[in-house]
Amino acid sequence: MTLTMTHLMALLPLIVVCATAITVMLGIAWRRHHGGTAAVTVIGIVLTLAMLLPIWTMAPVEVPLLVVDGLALFAGAMILISSLTCAALAYVYLDNYPGPREEFYLLLLCAAAGGMVLAASRHLATLFVGLELLSMPLYGMLAYAFSERRSLEAGIKYFILSAAATAFLLFGMALLYAQVGRLDLPAVAAVLGERPTAWGLAGIGLLLVGLGFKLSIVPFHLWTPDVYEGAPGPAATFLASASKVAVFVVLLRLVLSTPAFQDDWLRGVLAVLALAGMLVGNLLALVQSNLKRLLGYSSIAHFGYLLVALVVGDGLATETSGVYLLTYLVTTLGAFGVVTLLSSSYSGEDTAALHHYRGLFWRRPYLTAVLTVSLLSLAGIPFTAGFIGKFYIIALGVEAERWWLVGGIIVGSAIGLYYYLRVMVTLYLVEPGMRRRDAPRDWGGRAGGVVVLGLALLVVMLGVYPAPMIEWVRLVEHITVR
Repeated sequence: MTLTMTHLMALLPLIVVCATAITVMLGIAWRRHHGGTAAVTVIGIVLTLAMLLPIWTMAPVEVPLLVVDGLALFAGAMILISSLTCAALAYVYLDNYPGPREEFYLLLLCAAAGGMVLAASRHLATLFVGLELLSMPLYGMLAYAFSERRSLEAGIKYFILSAAATAFLLFGMALLYAQVGRLDLPAVAAVLGERPTAWGLAGIGLLLVGLGFKLSIVPFHLWTPDVYEGAPGPAATFLASASKVAVFVVLLRLVLSTPAFQDDWLRGVLAVLALAGMLVGNLLALVQSNLKRLLGYSSIAHFGYLLVALVVGDGLATETSGVYLLTYLVTTLGAFGVVTLLSSSYSGEDTAALHHYRGLFWRRPYLTAVLTVSLLSLAGIPFTAGFIGKFYIIALGVEAERWWLVGGIIVGSAIGLYYYLRVMVTLYLVEPGMRRRDAPRDWGGRAGGVVVLGLALLVVMLGVYPAPMIEWVRLVEHITVR
């Protein structure tokens, strides 16, 4: 394929993110400056977001090993928004950090570039490269506060288990190559659609195992609460948002483009995994006394709901996935943003125990409002963004007549409502005489404070007036290459 100016324009957002990472690296080598490094990171991400707008008019564009279509641009926008939020939160969080601070932004940019490559993958080689470029910086981000035992433990756990998941992924690719003789997804889809063999289906199953680990799909979920609890706030925020979005988008692309995923037994496997995720995630969240662990189990349940769209695989599946991912992203960023702001003034472990949040309303009413709106949205309460996503998932299940999955969504949502309300009640109780954990006095004037307030407003706006979001997702579906 001959590269043209159109191809260069399509790759420009990825090039700018990589150039920003190189600039940050050179800046660190020349002179350390926390504020300057954060500013360069934010400027680079904002410029990349702006560059996505003109590319919408020329999509889809196929470049070697990648495809820049609606799904890739949609995922890229969400990954960049997550990265921008994490950069703003990291600037507040690392302000009093005693160790080196600037490398965190370098890791963040590299992980964002990996997520963008992964979302645009049209070849198993770029899928692997993108996944590893996303995962490897995360090892460092999760263990960044290495002087704290839990942070180091989180990084090591994620590293070891991620390496095991990568082995499954590579073995699955090897089996697919053995049958097809090529690694590009269109060729793999064509051959498996014509004559899927046991080895080909086994390869798809191993791919599902590798990607299922990254998405915390049951039974590959055991690492999630421990890693969320131990990771520094900004790193946990990125892992819960951008990382999950990138991996789910590539899994959605595989399901949409590979006819073998429409096989009855594979759909049955996905349906069992979806139901297990809904029930296991919500039931285990009931007994949590740590907010970050609770949000970890909550994410397991939410991706159980999202798997319903993959089980159906047609009709409104793409639109439903886009709406749910967007509402989940905004809500999760808001919830983790509050946790990060409350943890930013203190050395040591993050503010995550529920008793630290008791009486927060009487000290920080606006932060309490942000967390309350985020929890209501995660529960799927009307007039929040989460309600729109949950409505789409239930409607999709009803349309496909997957009644036992619809029942699982309803039961899981009822269980989830209990533990979300338990946290919300804690926020408004009278504070006892135990040790207080609080946000900085000027949190609202800092970058992280402005971001979380904006996210809470966006959660409400999308719940009250979701039409622009739905139109955007429909445009994404229209220019997505199948």
